[in-house]
Amino acid sequence: MSARGWVLFAVMSLVWGIPYLLIKVAVEGVSVPVLVFTRTAIGAAVLLPAAVRAGGMGTVRRHWRPLLVFAALEILGPWWLLSDAERELSSSFTGLLIATVPILAMALSRVAARIDARRGGGAPGTAGDPGGERIGPARWCGLGLGLLGVSLLAGPHLGGGSGWPITEVLLVALGYATAPLIAARKLNDVPNLTLTASCLTLAALVYAPAASATWPQEMPSARVLAALVTLGVVCTALAFLVFFELIREVGPSRATVFTYVNPVVAVTAGVILLDEPLDATTGIAFLVILVGSVLATASRRGTGGVTAPPPAPASRPTGAREGNGDGDGGVTADRATADCAADEAGP
Repeated sequence: MSARGWVLFAVMSLVWGIPYLLIKVAVEGVSVPVLVFTRTAIGAAVLLPAAVRAGGMGTVRRHWRPLLVFAALEILGPWWLLSDAERELSSSFTGLLIATVPILAMALSRVAARIDARRGGGAPGTAGDPGGERIGPARWCGLGLGLLGVSLLAGPHLGGGSGWPITEVLLVALGYATAPLIAARKLNDVPNLTLTASCLTLAALVYAPAASATWPQEMPSARVLAALVTLGVVCTALAFLVFFELIREVGPSRATVFTYVNPVVAVTAGVILLDEPLDATTGIAFLVILVGSVLATASRRGTGGVTAPPPAPASRPTGAREGNGDGDGGVTADRATADCAADEAGP
């Protein structure tokens, strides 16, 4: 990897590892609707003009139905649930639960591959299987370790009113794992920047009424305002721009590797900056989930990459994607892999 690639990698590891801390700070001073609206509105204000200049907005009109579903699974639902959950849960605990996304994505992609195989007449793991890879012992082991890690992490907290917040975070993880399947099958023609800007704009419009109704009567503290601005500018708008640059620089498979560093950043930031506790059980659960994620998503073909949800049979072939006539700015990425990385990492 080039020096520029390592810099981009480090930036992505940071900017998609600290949102949990910033959300925890922001919910101290504003309502959940205000938080989500502010974050999405700032992100849209930065990215939408760039998307319009790049062209390709016409693809949004042609794919508005799957775009609505994708936005609901990627932003509308998850960002509300995540923010609401962090009113009760620590940022480090939340970041560890979200680390289960690669494991859920592997399981869901397998289900999708079986459905595609039945429609196409092939058997999973054969040439007729759009999913392409059979789940071997190592990946089953990864899935089992991931479930064990979640049990170790969440089990002691299910009582005492934490059951629903934990459920909220797991629903977020499920949404993040499902969204790439929608993107890979239905939104392959929509440029990455256009898709991101459109989803953020839609989310801001949806949350505007609720945000207006719950707008704070007094100016939030400087700490809360800084968290909101950083979430919108750095962890949303800048993060996606850097992510697309990382894909250009190192390719989609290597670009996914930083997703395994995000939980480390989330836990470290929470413990150091917010004095959140880190006991032995949490540390063990973190290691178990991390190892499970690596095993569950490891490619069997020896590429060292992360296996992404497979594209639909009729979608654009996988591999490097050149900038198209719709003006995606020349982002060279397999949509399935790129969106999988984004969903695994972008809280």
